[in-house]
Amino acid sequence: MAYQSVNPYNGKLLKTFEELTDTQLETAIETASTCFKTWRGKTFAERAAVIAKAAAIMHSRVDEFARPVTLEMGKLIDEARGEVVLSADIIDYYAKNAERFLAPQRLKPSSGDADVESSPIGVLFGVEPWNFPYYQLARFAAPNLMAGNVVIVKHAGSVPQCAIAFEKLWLEAGAPAGAYTNLLISFDQVAKVIDDPRIKGVALTGSVEAGKIVAARAGKNLKKTTMELGGSDAFIVLEDADLEKTVKWAVWAKMNNTGQCCVAGKRFIVVEELADRFLDKFQTALAALKPGDPMDKATTLAPLSTEAALVKLLGQVNEAVAKGATVVMGGQRINRPGAFMQPTILTNIKPGNPAFREEFFGPVALFFRVKNEDEAVALANDSDFGLGGSVFTKDVERGKRVASRVETGMMFVNHPTWTLPDLPFGGIKNSGYGRELSSMGIQEFVNKKLVRVASIDAAA
Repeated sequence: MAYQSVNPYNGKLLKTFEELTDTQLETAIETASTCFKTWRGKTFAERAAVIAKAAAIMHSRVDEFARPVTLEMGKLIDEARGEVVLSADIIDYYAKNAERFLAPQRLKPSSGDADVESSPIGVLFGVEPWNFPYYQLARFAAPNLMAGNVVIVKHAGSVPQCAIAFEKLWLEAGAPAGAYTNLLISFDQVAKVIDDPRIKGVALTGSVEAGKIVAARAGKNLKKTTMELGGSDAFIVLEDADLEKTVKWAVWAKMNNTGQCCVAGKRFIVVEELADRFLDKFQTALAALKPGDPMDKATTLAPLSTEAALVKLLGQVNEAVAKGATVVMGGQRINRPGAFMQPTILTNIKPGNPAFREEFFGPVALFFRVKNEDEAVALANDSDFGLGGSVFTKDVERGKRVASRVETGMMFVNHPTWTLPDLPFGGIKNSGYGRELSSMGIQEFVNKKLVRVASIDAAA
């Protein structure tokens, strides 16, 4: 596969990068393996000095890091800046909290003493996507580096400049060679890395199809994996929701990152009493978005990440309509240069329609009206995915009860699904397994070792 920077705003090829040769790949893995032998022996304070420096560098040079995000995948520049700050916050969070999270846990056995220690397991391999080019890397790298592991990453082919910038960040922060390694490699080489006995764990964020391939390969090698895959998050609006505020959040939930977000609002499930008013206000708000250069702060509608992403999404919409869905608004590409698509709302989507099951990764909202709360929950749960979701109601206790009934990894009440350093992130069903971020994220790739002290005279 080629590693190319193509600006989706105008289709201009910015830069092309060569893949590593097998010899270069071998050198990279060996360097990482050698690095682990010393990095694991560093104290938390020594590792934190490097990790905190990386966070400080990102915080001090937000625009410098944000620019390639917008150029390579089209994110609105203010959103790109927000991603840089969030990534730096995640890195800093683990620099400050990792030692506490991984402190030995004292057990209380019936006799003697016992502790559970957390120790690093080795070189970890991450396969990461293009939609949040730094955030995805930060939440994999920071906790694992602080735990004493080292990481190598195969980033998406469309964001090589972001991938290289993130690797340089760690070197500038004082990390030894091999602590963080970016690999510009082919799909065949990905399999070779997973098979390599020096690799001890694999993390992937991506599509269900990619997850099945990578998890199967790792499974054959008996290697621990975490999988953060797609989503089709329900955005539930109950009859007692604050309509004005809920619509504003609906636009954000759908259009943040141009809808190219695993936890974007994708299925808008609205109780009949509010359905018409919600749909009218939602449509009006989406129609007001202005396409343009994502580098321009005045632009409110960015392009999709690539021409291929646009073509795929248009194909999904056309198939949905052919199988009976109704286009409320949009449904077409915008007649201008670049990978721009009209904000789109589809309704009348029946269970037999492929759209009922698929993930739409972009500015396409699926709208469903339901009679009541029970129907809303049932529809939310009728999905192959289970990543995030949200429910809007003025009755917070009711919102919490509904949240408990929805089968998903994360539920938010009166706010769209989102992410913060201290909140665990991950899903169930086809959305994968394992958790990233918070105190839970750092536990995935450490050895939980029992150390038991018993009397030498104790019975067996």
